[in-house]
Amino acid sequence: MTVYDWLIEQLVSGRARFRLIDHPPEGQTERASELRRHPLAQAAKCLVVRVATGRRSRRYVLAVVPGDRRVDLDGLCGMYGGSEAAFAARDVAERLAGSVSGSVVPFARHPELDLVVDPELLVHDEIFFNAARLDRSVALDTDDYVALARPRVEPITQHSAAWPESARRKTA
Repeated sequence: MTVYDWLIEQLVSGRARFRLIDHPPEGQTERASELRRHPLAQAAKCLVVRVATGRRSRRYVLAVVPGDRRVDLDGLCGMYGGSEAAFAARDVAERLAGSVSGSVVPFARHPELDLVVDPELLVHDEIFFNAARLDRSVALDTDDYVALARPRVEPITQHSAAWPESARRKTA
């Protein structure tokens, strides 16, 4: 089963409020947001990060942040008690995510992948992301996303200082 098929099955079986958006193939968050016609802050930018946690040990994190933010690699490193954090090699990221770069979904299916979402993304009623395809996206109700994905919610952007109150309500 493809990640796309798995995603749709999860959304339908979970009775999520979502819609599909077809558009020309695009993997860059800014351009995809323009094609989908929504504010960049509502885009779920998904990045696979490798955190060195010991001499020969590491953790992989699917970091999901608003499209207008950058991942705080040092913050992720500290969260995991690591010595270094960096974006995973493209082939590793694609293997763990099950889809090509630019189409990674904000759900962690692989057992080696931890899902961490920045609370600033969750303040919106709806989030947008490519649906494991470059030519199709999902607009998903944020409460339904949290219920289905069950992410760890932590401030992981360079601008995150505290949880917005509306994000606290969604994760309670």
